[in-house]
Amino acid sequence: MPYSQKDDQKYNEALKKQIEKLKKKRNAVIIVHNYQREEIQEIADISGDSLALSQAAVRTDADVIVFCGVHFMAESAAILNPGKKVLLPVKEAGCPMADMITPEKLKATKKQYPGAAVVCYVNSSAAVKAESDIACTSSNAIEVVKSLKEKQIIFVPDKNLGRYVQTQVPDKEIILWEGFCPTHIRVQEEDMLKAKKLHPNAEVVSHPECNPDVLALSDHICSTGGMFTYVKKSNSKEFIIGTECGMLYKLQKDNQDKKFYLPTENLVCAHMKLTTLGWVAHSLEMLVHEITVSEDIRENAAKTLERMLAATGEKKGAAIAGY
Repeated sequence: MPYSQKDDQKYNEALKKQIEKLKKKRNAVIIVHNYQREEIQEIADISGDSLALSQAAVRTDADVIVFCGVHFMAESAAILNPGKKVLLPVKEAGCPMADMITPEKLKATKKQYPGAAVVCYVNSSAAVKAESDIACTSSNAIEVVKSLKEKQIIFVPDKNLGRYVQTQVPDKEIILWEGFCPTHIRVQEEDMLKAKKLHPNAEVVSHPECNPDVLALSDHICSTGGMFTYVKKSNSKEFIIGTECGMLYKLQKDNQDKKFYLPTENLVCAHMKLTTLGWVAHSLEMLVHEITVSEDIRENAAKTLERMLAATGEKKGAAIAGY
């Protein structure tokens, strides 16, 4: 007989039961980013934004953290949780934007602008964080830049988030890095115009990693965590969501009386979608793939994150809306 959708469901349910048993055996916690597959979001102990997830793990008594996301997120968890084993189920799950900057290139740029402060978006490697002065998330980037005494800011690695910050903090000179999110830049102005025409009563809520012309057409610009808050409070019943398609699962689940649309079908992060239930089960069973950060890099990267917390009035371990 041919393989059916019911067979898929049975297989997934069997994997979920296996994961639950392995989780108890390993004293593990499963933390899941908002862009993950629906079935991965369903098994989450903690779900949300990247840095919020890493910090939430600090408050658990788990020995093992299974991070269903991409490499830089698991690194952040390792930076903030040095005594725990951090696993990334799929070792190939990376972030093209984070790969667009290296510590060597950042060092060279710092020499060109010796008086500038380096603000590092959390979507970057631990080594780049270690070379930066302060970190930021997409929700607190404006506040972080405003907190600095320096007038020149090297903002890495996302140029679109940097451009957005520049519009909100005109008294600073933002030196942009030529990095970008390959998923968010797929939303073009014509896509958003077409979506607005199809859904004239919908509010447009976009992530600041989108292109400036898309942000100009948006009613609200915020991080993924900010989207949950904004949608829940809004009186609108329809929304065009300018970010990765995985967001729609929880938005719809938490707001069943509202409708959500994507401006384009291209809003898919292939790296985020690499994680499957099978890989999570394998990771727990074999304790792979462990993400480690050398102590010298970890200490400096941790200071970069802690400076952000101090600048924004957050306490270590607080849930911060990030990526």
